[in-house]
Amino acid sequence: MLAEVLQGTSIPFPGYPGSYVALALDSQGTMIEVHPFGTALFPGDAANEASHLRSNPASSRYSANHTAISVPVSAAEIQAIADREGWRMVLCRRGDDYFDVIEFWLENQLLIELLPPELVTQYLTFMEPRSLQAFAAQSTTA
Repeated sequence: MLAEVLQGTSIPFPGYPGSYVALALDSQGTMIEVHPFGTALFPGDAANEASHLRSNPASSRYSANHTAISVPVSAAEIQAIADREGWRMVLCRRGDDYFDVIEFWLENQLLIELLPPELVTQYLTFMEPRSLQAFAAQSTTA
């Protein structure tokens, strides 16, 4: 489903069974790795050792981490995908009129925020460095 909203493709992730990579096939090299629930990334043991995947029997169904991704498909297309898969999708306002995002819950467990073309301008305006600096200055004085 990630490859579909990115208008790209997916391929099996080499080296870990049941894992995939969603490729946007864009000029930025956008890629999202997807691993089975119950899998976790752990830091390497040595200072210069890369992270590694392994089963985590203590893992939760949910995560506090999420990402915001600009996608080339419309909110209506995202809704159709969510409906087809039976996954939660909600259009949400962030902050006091900062910007809107679509909460898209992969397998109703993992949150990603999607920004279709009709929402991306508002998001980028808020995320522009001067706007973020003004927001941060306001937040520290409140």
